[in-house]
Amino acid sequence: MNRPFQLFRPVFFMLGLGAALALPLLIKSEARAQAGGGCRQGELCIDLNPRNFKPMPIAILDFSGEQQAVMVAEIIASNLKRSGVFEPLDRTRFPEKQIGFDQVPNFPAWSAAGVQAIVTGRLVRDGGRLAVEYRLWDATTGKQIVGQKHAIDPANWRRLGHLASDAVFERMTGESGFFDTRIIFVDETGPKEKRRKRLAIMDSDGANFRAISSGSELLITPRYSPKGDRVAFMALGDDGRANVQILDLASGRRSLAANSGATTFAPRFAPDGTRLVLSVEQSGNTNLALADGTGGLRPLTSGGAIDTSPSFSPDGTQIVFESDRGGGQQIYIMGADGSGARRISFGEGRYSTPVWSPKGDLIAFTRQRGNTFAIGVMKPDGSGERILTEGYHNEGPTWAPNGRYIMFFRDSGGGPKLHMVDVSGRIDVPIPTPAYASDPAWSPLLSAR
Repeated sequence: MNRPFQLFRPVFFMLGLGAALALPLLIKSEARAQAGGGCRQGELCIDLNPRNFKPMPIAILDFSGEQQAVMVAEIIASNLKRSGVFEPLDRTRFPEKQIGFDQVPNFPAWSAAGVQAIVTGRLVRDGGRLAVEYRLWDATTGKQIVGQKHAIDPANWRRLGHLASDAVFERMTGESGFFDTRIIFVDETGPKEKRRKRLAIMDSDGANFRAISSGSELLITPRYSPKGDRVAFMALGDDGRANVQILDLASGRRSLAANSGATTFAPRFAPDGTRLVLSVEQSGNTNLALADGTGGLRPLTSGGAIDTSPSFSPDGTQIVFESDRGGGQQIYIMGADGSGARRISFGEGRYSTPVWSPKGDLIAFTRQRGNTFAIGVMKPDGSGERILTEGYHNEGPTWAPNGRYIMFFRDSGGGPKLHMVDVSGRIDVPIPTPAYASDPAWSPLLSAR
């Protein structure tokens, strides 16, 4: 799906000094090991360090070719803008509205308009598939930084914009992209006192909304498997008992995570995808257990405290969870076998819904203090706590697969809506949904499946 392209006819262009230079049509992107930027001398890239950060001025020109071409370019511009890392130039300021794919931008004109990078491209037919070919240019040096081609089933043409966005984001920041993903969440409609809730899936930008349950039963807290092919969630039966079920997204088949007959909720997949960690309520006690895929449960905690909201570390060796065992709702970490539980949150207020970052470096959480709910992050040892966003009701963080962005839901009084922040707290943007929305869960990159 993702491969560099090379056209064999060289392109010649004139720089400001009048020197005619031959430019190969493919200059491979250099992989940078430094997460979060770390720009090399002379290399066009974005330093994501909050102290030095400024969004990169970039221009995404209209693509040529098939009928969806302009819309793909618009998706790229919208994605890059939403990331908070780029500042797409307003079209009214374009010195060139569109150039042919085999042409070279007028770099002095774009530099004069304040642009540092330019994206050009086209949509073409590739057998029975639809392909996007695009180039990322350094407007200052006139060099091509990236030249790639992605081909896909025409029915999924919007993904071409997401794939190109991911490539630009990765090359400019040194971190993987997050646009070619999906969000599963609880779609909420109807009056507040009688809200209809159903599971729904959409693209990371809110497009391609699709309901996957009818709303006739209460299904909440959906969580993706590591491969993104299954979803675990809590279903509330007519008898009032909650149980964790697993939905196979391809076949639509549902199965119980455990056959114990106990009340189960708050599921999370293990990194290997074969097990679930969840909460079990039995005889008035709520503890954590592992569902091993055979229908059985293996207890991890015991006692009279309420232990819930577990989440595995990326390497599968530890579990973070919330518990009131110390008298208040706080965050704890223990070994994946239930050993060595230790408290890591010590700030004012109640801490809940901890989720381990895919990078393993941070844990996101919800903190309630008085009537204020905040989304924050801390290191696994409890140090470095930072609040990213705070308000009337913020809850339910979920990580993007690159570990840089967090989606959550915010209720400002009328009903919950989805929002996204980054780990620096610089951006806080709404994610469009058809109605009210809660309990989001971010899928892995579709292109990695």
